[in-house]
Amino acid sequence: MPLLNGFRSGAFRFAFLLAIMFAVSAALLLFVVERSISQYATVATDGGLKSEAAILQAEDREGGRAGLLRAIALHRRAGGEEAYRYQVIDIGGKLLVDDLGTRSTGLGWGHVTLRDDPQEPSAHLETLKTLGVALPQGGTLVVATDTYDIEELRASLDQFTIAAGLTITLFALIGGYLIGGLFMRRLDRVNAAIARVMAGDVAERLPRIGISREFDALSINLNAMLDRIGTLINGLRQVTTDIAHDLRTPLTRLRQQLEAALEAGSPAHYETSIEHAITQTDEILGIFRALLRIGTLEGGDGRQYFASVDLSELLNQIVAALQPVAEDEGKLLIAQHAPDLLVEGDQGLLAQMMTNLIDNAIRHTPAGSRIRSEIGLIEGSVVVTIGDDGPGIPAEERANVLTRFYRLDRSRNLPGSGLGMSMAAAIASLHHVRLELLDNAPGLLVRLTFPALAIGSPPEQVGNR
Repeated sequence: MPLLNGFRSGAFRFAFLLAIMFAVSAALLLFVVERSISQYATVATDGGLKSEAAILQAEDREGGRAGLLRAIALHRRAGGEEAYRYQVIDIGGKLLVDDLGTRSTGLGWGHVTLRDDPQEPSAHLETLKTLGVALPQGGTLVVATDTYDIEELRASLDQFTIAAGLTITLFALIGGYLIGGLFMRRLDRVNAAIARVMAGDVAERLPRIGISREFDALSINLNAMLDRIGTLINGLRQVTTDIAHDLRTPLTRLRQQLEAALEAGSPAHYETSIEHAITQTDEILGIFRALLRIGTLEGGDGRQYFASVDLSELLNQIVAALQPVAEDEGKLLIAQHAPDLLVEGDQGLLAQMMTNLIDNAIRHTPAGSRIRSEIGLIEGSVVVTIGDDGPGIPAEERANVLTRFYRLDRSRNLPGSGLGMSMAAAIASLHHVRLELLDNAPGLLVRLTFPALAIGSPPEQVGNR
């Protein structure tokens, strides 16, 4: 099966197509080369025959027949391996010179076939190309030369073309099979990882295929998708656990109040118990609405409604609304807002995030505390800080307060569900805002850094208090 898988792989099929293309291209190239060389050899052969015939015609014109025969004898000795063969027929049809052993085709171009050894029937046959011309003194001159070298060259080129095509195809097939096997083995690892994910191992991630950057990018994107899915699944599990744990107390109180209403001895007591039960029910419904809203935000829903928001003006309105609340509790809410700082976002969600953070600072600080809201521009990014001089949050607890239902021990006797900070964190994540909980020495400093999309007049710098 692994052998078949290698041949069935896409890499092998791609290599096979490339092999065919290379083989065809090589064949066409070598065919053109063979035609060009053959044509050149033919032209050279024809030119040699014409030149030799012209020289001998001149000898016959100037020196007569005797001069022609002397010239042929000289050319034979100078030719070495009989580069040319001759046949001279006088005007009466008598053969004066005959190197061909047979009558030629006469005037013009022709071919004759001879044996190397006329006495040996099995001797090699050779084909001579001939050129017949008329002699000035009468008669016919035939000059011939063999075409063995040309035919041998053509045969060699044909064999080389076939061998080269087959070799290229064979190497391409072998390379395609090896690459296909490598690709299939790496793909099997990816498929095995996917199978483990489908079996419930949400922590499993896909290995890189490694064939090219495109395949690696695919693995990276799939792993990012799995990270996102894992975050959502963990969030769902956490919500389920939190609901089971943190709603047990209000539901128990609700049941007790309803039981008390059943045992009420007077209409007034009965009415009071019902009112408490309704209040408790509204609190539980508020918690569920907050959880649903957080889940929606963490799922990324809402970015389609983003628009330009004047965050400076929004903060001014929130601080103006919460300053009376702070004063009622004996606390001072101070604002230092640079004007006209714009961000991209959902105005309602941003207002809820800022309200939650400022309200959280008001509720969790003692009387006499100072709460400071600031907004400015730092290195091209809008930065909002909300700080107080209260007890603050221990460094090891800061990450926990951003989770659902988490409350510090000192805050458990205060009203609330422990969802305000987790709601703010979900809104910040939706807006790609970096939310940091820092030490304000003393107190807590919440810093929100928006993406560098803001425009506006140069503001005051926000310090790291």
